Parts: sequence; structure tokens; C-alpha cells
Amino acid sequence: MATKPHGPASYFPTIEAKYGRGIDEWFTLLRECGVAGHKPLVEWLKTEHGVGHGHATALVQYHLNPAKWAA
Repeated sequence: MATKPHGPASYFPTIEAKYGRGIDEWFTLLRECGVAGHKPLVEWLKTEHGVGHGHATALVQYHLNPAKWAA
């Protein structure tokens, strides 16, 4: 039986549906944006891509520490 996503990953289906990009695409953008640190990355997603604060935070949390959130 598949486990239900937890933590930031629980937001991923909604993020994909709302903003029209796959999660891997978001992580590529985060890697290549030239911005470092949690708060600056969240602000970058919000200002450059119109991502809401909660969704931006979920993406950045997972991006910065994927091992913590792996199933």
C-alpha cells in the first residue's frame, strides 16, 4: 500500500495543479535561480512566479533538505 505524502510533499499535487509546472521543474528552477537560503528562495518564488507563501515554503523546505522529507 502506498503511503500518503507527509510534510511539504503533501502540497505537491496542489502546487502542480495550481501553477501548471511539475515538481521536478520547480526544483530545477530553484537550483538554477542563483538565490540561496530559505527566506530569499521563498521570496523569489513569490515575486518571480506568483507562488503563494505556503506553497513556496513547502517547495523550499523540500528543496533544501529532501532527505528529511523522503518517504
